[in-house]
Amino acid sequence: MNGVILINKEKGKTSRDMVNELNHIFGIKKIGHTGTLDPIATGILVMCIGKYTKLTELLSSFKKTYIAEIKIGIKTDTLDITGNVEKKENCNFNEKDVIKVISSLKGKIIQEIPMYSAKKVKGKKLYEYAREKTYIKPITNEIEVFDISLISIKKDIITFQCTVSKGTYIRSLIQIICDKLSVIGCMNNLIRTAQDKFLIENTFTIDEIKKGKYKLLKIDDLFDFKVYNLTTEEYHFVKNGNKMNLPFDDKYLILKYDNQEIALYVKYNKLYKPYAMLL
Repeated sequence: MNGVILINKEKGKTSRDMVNELNHIFGIKKIGHTGTLDPIATGILVMCIGKYTKLTELLSSFKKTYIAEIKIGIKTDTLDITGNVEKKENCNFNEKDVIKVISSLKGKIIQEIPMYSAKKVKGKKLYEYAREKTYIKPITNEIEVFDISLISIKKDIITFQCTVSKGTYIRSLIQIICDKLSVIGCMNNLIRTAQDKFLIENTFTIDEIKKGKYKLLKIDDLFDFKVYNLTTEEYHFVKNGNKMNLPFDDKYLILKYDNQEIALYVKYNKLYKPYAMLL
């Protein structure tokens, strides 16, 4: 079994739990996801199966869209509502300031990676250091906010939508918003509604998949790359992973033979070489 399935992750489950569920359902070990969702989060999780795990990194690079809730007046150790409460206070803010702050985040910004995350430092995950109460110098990275807008404010809950680059921690983005508003707050809820062209409306729950209700996406469904149909001679050349000299400027090419997907090739130094063999 080779392909991609769009999962709608349920709240309370880890992304690894979803992988384990599919391992059990399909009896296949080679399954991976393309972007971790916190246990508190729900929404789209793109799952690569079989040879399609070779496409995990490429699919992970796709921008992602979220609807997030901020609970104002509470600070926790995990930066979300499930964590241990470190501080509570009454906070004052207004819609005008929220809109101004949120709008200011569009573009490239620096975020601090949460201590309660799976990011590895010296071979160890940050949450392991946090649980051991071992101090680690804060780690930052650059992300890009492609779009962000306010949805609503209801008492102490601010809801917003954003489309962001790979590596964005919404919990960190929320802390930036709170700092700019001079309030404390944490993530109250999170839904990933899209990953590039993959939409939450087209996902399947684990229960649906158990009943055989799902769609296995193939490479044509994943990318809008040019398709090149191989001749018989080229097919025998390509199936051994050889480079090809082809008259195209496209970075990626989907190679097919007799209507069957063979490989994804990437252009490097004027030649196309294998990115992922799908035979």
